[in-house]
Amino acid sequence: MKKIKKRPIDYVVISDVHLGTYGCRANELLNYLKTIQPKVLILNGDIIDIWQFNKHYFPKSHMSVIKHITTLLSKGTEVYYITGNHDEMLRKFKGFQLGNFKILNKLVLNIDDNKAWVFHGDVFDVTMQHSKWLAKLGGKGYDFLIIINTCINWFSNLLGYGKLSLSKKIKNSVKSAVKFVNNFEKTASDIAIESDYDYVICGHIHQPEIKEIKTPKGKTMYLNSGDWIENLTALEYTDKKWSLYKYANDKIAKNIEKKLSKKELKSLNKEEKGNFLFEELLKEFDIQKPSK
Repeated sequence: MKKIKKRPIDYVVISDVHLGTYGCRANELLNYLKTIQPKVLILNGDIIDIWQFNKHYFPKSHMSVIKHITTLLSKGTEVYYITGNHDEMLRKFKGFQLGNFKILNKLVLNIDDNKAWVFHGDVFDVTMQHSKWLAKLGGKGYDFLIIINTCINWFSNLLGYGKLSLSKKIKNSVKSAVKFVNNFEKTASDIAIESDYDYVICGHIHQPEIKEIKTPKGKTMYLNSGDWIENLTALEYTDKKWSLYKYANDKIAKNIEKKLSKKELKSLNKEEKGNFLFEELLKEFDIQKPSK
């Protein structure tokens, strides 16, 4: 397979990957990660879905995403893991650091003399604040809906029709209702303006967005990285400018071959054996490495 020329990026923000669930598009995320070389990678919550974690379901592709991130670490990328509601168990490890890897609940960065406030966003969600059991139930129902949608799309493709997105329509309507009640974007932006943040960067609501929000008190740039279940989006910052990455428009990532040559497999296995950071991370969290 031809070696991919990686795009250098200053900052990359991804969120709402939900590793460990049927809806997670781990292969697509891995393809994307293979095409970039970020200086800083911000994992902005709900990366591993601990709420719905099932020890019987954690495919190789999901583990490959984690391994690739540790490979980025070994190559000098700084990785910030900001906790979300689906991986809230990691909040007890706030402040944990191993090399260039750090776990946080929120992050403040100075990016080219602009202050950026980064957090997942569930703090503004009424369903999280008052009815966590309802949010968890909704998460399981959504995961089941993804499975149904996958089956429908299989038959749809077989019959020559395009993909349907029943789950996205339902999710968007629910999230719109939640956003209407919470005024998620407005609340985040109002606080950012009050605190003199130039950027407020969130995830959680699965709605990718970049827009300037103005109020009588000032203005800020609101950014949301979307998700890796249906939108397949990320935020990228390079050449002093933010942009919204969309996997659907990335021909290079989509054309990455799935099959590797024996030489490439041997190289990857060698890299994996020498991946000190990954081994240390497993020890730190008392996780047994899966047997081959």
